[in-house]
Amino acid sequence: MSRGGIQGFQKDRLSQALAVRRLSQAQLASLVGVSPATVSKWRSGAQVPERDALERLASVVNVMPEWFTRSPISKVSMPLFRSNASALVAARAMLEGRAEWAQDLALALSEFVDYPALSLPTREFTDPAQITAADIEQAAVDCRELWRLGRTAIQDLALAVEGAGIILIREETDIPQIEGLSTWSEVLERPIILLSADKDNGYRSRFDLAHELGHLILHKHIPRPTERERYKLLEQQAHRFAGAFLLPAETFAHEIRVPATLDDLLLLKRRWGVSVAAMVMRLKALGIVSEEESQTLFKRRSARWGVKSEPGDGDRAPEKPRLLRRTIDLLVDEHIMPLETIPRHIGLAARDVEMLAGLPEGYFLGKSNLVQLAKLRASMATANKPTGPQSSTVLQFPRGPKH
Repeated sequence: MSRGGIQGFQKDRLSQALAVRRLSQAQLASLVGVSPATVSKWRSGAQVPERDALERLASVVNVMPEWFTRSPISKVSMPLFRSNASALVAARAMLEGRAEWAQDLALALSEFVDYPALSLPTREFTDPAQITAADIEQAAVDCRELWRLGRTAIQDLALAVEGAGIILIREETDIPQIEGLSTWSEVLERPIILLSADKDNGYRSRFDLAHELGHLILHKHIPRPTERERYKLLEQQAHRFAGAFLLPAETFAHEIRVPATLDDLLLLKRRWGVSVAAMVMRLKALGIVSEEESQTLFKRRSARWGVKSEPGDGDRAPEKPRLLRRTIDLLVDEHIMPLETIPRHIGLAARDVEMLAGLPEGYFLGKSNLVQLAKLRASMATANKPTGPQSSTVLQFPRGPKH
């Protein structure tokens, strides 16, 4: 520490913390016990906090003090959000910050484990106007083939996504208007998907995940739009991909009796893991029902069940991410890191690590036994292998062929 304050204070960390905690500079100043002008100077880099002020600052935003001295890694790409409403600017900034914290966590853990290799179909679209309905259908087919999913219902989409090398986060956000985001991490060389866990609806969560997968495949090279119509087109394309991916044309269409009824679709809902509303949209996309017939089905659905819910919504629990959670468990079981040191190694509060990794609250106070899915780096596994007859078994994620 120099006389003028803490050496190496990273002003970008302060901006990130403000966004994640949804605090204004004035609110933070009041909580830390300094003037708003002081916080402004910290944020601009014109001044750095003294040691005592840094301790209070870290306590207020609930991070380790040394976290503020760590150089931020490269930012994730501009996320694609499910809502572009101007009223949600602060909410989107918070979720982008959470995605960056997820990147920090995944990168720190990657020092010890090898994640599954990234396996995604590649598309080079630079303008959404280039993308046709046939392109979207083919992208969905290619993804299923790459992941060896066949043409039947996907039993666990979260497992398939993580097995393809995507970092998946599912946590409560208190922002019901935004169901998820997807972004690319240059430093991890893989994408991150963050899903909201605020709605305990497994059918909706699966569709949200497939929607974000569509963005990652179709829109990787397309600049994030600001125009309403262009943004709407990206969302429509991701929706079409989700329907095509979850409900393959040939097998799903073969199961539909014409004329389609709500009761028929309700019978298919549990097996395919897709809502009746999404199935109606898929039938329209495939030309099995007309625009008029789909509108009639939606009106009947609304009259019978309401707009936001359907019978059986509680029958399917949302699929949970496993990769980061079981990576942490593996590190502890293999005696690579003591349980209580992991949050400190990351620099975040224990509860933030628990939320990002899908761990139960209080996990770092006493670990439960979990199945392992991450694969320890070979050098570490050898160095820490028990000398006795017993050793742990590592279950690896299924992965598609390398390309």
